[in-house]
Amino acid sequence: MIGFLKGTLVAKRPPELIVDVGGIGYELEAPMSTFYRLPESGKPLTLLTHLLVREDAHMLYGFSTEAERALFRNLLKVSGVGARIALGILSGISAEGFRRCVLERDLVTLTRIPGIGRKTAERLLVEMADRMAQPGVDESTGEGAVNGAEGEAHGALLALGYKPAEVTRMLADLDTARLNAEELIREALKRVHAG
Repeated sequence: MIGFLKGTLVAKRPPELIVDVGGIGYELEAPMSTFYRLPESGKPLTLLTHLLVREDAHMLYGFSTEAERALFRNLLKVSGVGARIALGILSGISAEGFRRCVLERDLVTLTRIPGIGRKTAERLLVEMADRMAQPGVDESTGEGAVNGAEGEAHGALLALGYKPAEVTRMLADLDTARLNAEELIREALKRVHAG
């Protein structure tokens, strides 16, 4: 997986951009929220990335913040929401704005985003509610407030497919000050298999 790119911005034509990294031109797609923060062509930049592998293509997506990338990844898990719709959502509303919509069940604001109809908005509210209501998540940025080993373990368990509420239960009462991330993950998984 490609976690980030650090190079020179060569071209930008929304939603596509090209970044030169050591003489290799990476083509990416990015939401408008990222485009607004891009420097002029020829300037250095760093973008967080997500690689999506399909049967017919490998698509690379770029983001200026971790909150945007995390939301993009969560949106891809919603049935009926693909990369194109996820980019549209991030182009139409900020990560924290989307989080507020989900927590407040604001269907009207979601349906104002181009490409989001009522049924898709309802599905987003239902399927994203559990992910947005994670304890330890900063309300204003949508980013995890948990740092260090516990934050790494939390992220790794989410990546393994566990739901946020399950991860919180799995890590509850573990000695997060003493254990490193790998040990926390191991202990959390032991709890699941023992239960």
